[in-house]
Amino acid sequence: MAKQSLSLARLRFECTGCGACCRGRGDYWVEASRAEQRRIQRYLKISWNWFRRRYVIEYEDGSEGLRWQNDRCAFLDRHDRCRIYAVRPTQCRTYPFWSEAVASRASWDAAARECEGIGRGAVIPLAHVRERLKRYRRKATPQA
Repeated sequence: MAKQSLSLARLRFECTGCGACCRGRGDYWVEASRAEQRRIQRYLKISWNWFRRRYVIEYEDGSEGLRWQNDRCAFLDRHDRCRIYAVRPTQCRTYPFWSEAVASRASWDAAARECEGIGRGAVIPLAHVRERLKRYRRKATPQA
């Protein structure tokens, strides 16, 4: 087990912009906090009510996310480019460095079969990934 963790200490990833992470079959969804939703709504320059009706879905557990249409994120354009890239939610910003993907070498390799950007680009130390994830989580969580 230590060998798997050790081999994940330095990861490579460079987004190619292919949009594969924003398409798929099955139970896919993108969680978006109210603060993230507001940023997207303002970026799109549409009313809050229209944004909520058109793009937000509430899940059984009370959390909210961005709606998918026909097995793809509603914000992908016809060229598979993200229309809200500058204000995308934390879940999107942190892909593929999700806890389930960096749990082991096998899980990272499985993610690489879905994402052509995994294994490309500069080496990113896992410690740096974890710190970045903490920062994103703090930003996405509204302060009381």
